[in-house]
Amino acid sequence: MVCAGQAAPAQKLRIVGGLANLNQYLRNEEPFWTKELSRLSAGKFEADIVPFDRAGVPGSDMLRLIQLGVIPFGTTLMSSLSAQYPEYGAPDLAGLNPDIASLKKTVAAFRPYLEKTLRTRHGVEALALYVYPAQVVFCKKPLASLADLAGRRIRVSSATQSDFVSALGGVPVLTGFAQIMTSMASGNVECAITGSMSGNTLGLHEVTTHVHTLPVNWGLAIFGANLTAWEALPPDLKALLRRELPKLEAAIWSESERETTEGLACNRGASSCSNGRQGHMVEVGVSAQDERRRQEILTSVVLTHWLQRCNAPCAEIWNQTIGPVHGITAPLAK
Repeated sequence: MVCAGQAAPAQKLRIVGGLANLNQYLRNEEPFWTKELSRLSAGKFEADIVPFDRAGVPGSDMLRLIQLGVIPFGTTLMSSLSAQYPEYGAPDLAGLNPDIASLKKTVAAFRPYLEKTLRTRHGVEALALYVYPAQVVFCKKPLASLADLAGRRIRVSSATQSDFVSALGGVPVLTGFAQIMTSMASGNVECAITGSMSGNTLGLHEVTTHVHTLPVNWGLAIFGANLTAWEALPPDLKALLRRELPKLEAAIWSESERETTEGLACNRGASSCSNGRQGHMVEVGVSAQDERRRQEILTSVVLTHWLQRCNAPCAEIWNQTIGPVHGITAPLAK
């Protein structure tokens, strides 16, 4: 019971956020929920947040747990959904978005379908879409172009990265982020696809010599709420989150773009490196030949294999959303 003149206790949300130790979480998600929410609501609403990889929640279970209401508010890596729901992998197929401007157009085209499907199929209200920095290739041995990856064992984190690496003649090795350095040390892999700055944080700049700047893909995440839990929130809290979460999303996208650039700068040892550790890597830019190869692999291998993994309507989904943005039409099943 609240006595006269005594402030009502704050309503506290429990949030499961994105990957621990990355700046998207440390500089954006965590401060928003632990500090900004209380400030913005004059202390009326508060939140606790834990990163999903420290919450004991397998990434592949997150959407299901939000759907069940076990986790009312949570962050789901879209790549972790691709085995069960391949259609959700469409906006971040390997080779599709060679820069963040392309990724923004792709996500804008796909978002209405994604939001509607999450709501109707899973009972999940999508509140924000986050992005991680560009996933680039680090290698122990010299390389001058993508063609030089042929024959090399390369760490990948998803089926679409595997398709891309295989099309280059490389050997994809599915490896968790936390196991990258161990795999490098053991010789199980000689190259790794990971974020330009997260690779620096791991110490890849100390055990590899060359980094190719092509974003193989990025890494998208959905921040969503169980629909029943969302609808049960006080109207003023819902209004606040509808207003402020797009700003958090924009800040995370800006962070990822900045980190992509700074990660590369740190790995090559540029003076502009301020948030990472300076390395001495050789930076390999995207040649005209690399750009042609990216487009060829995307259309002839990556898209084709995605359609094979996907269910019947996927070509139609592609052609109604992402395809027109990129001028790529998927063949409809006969």
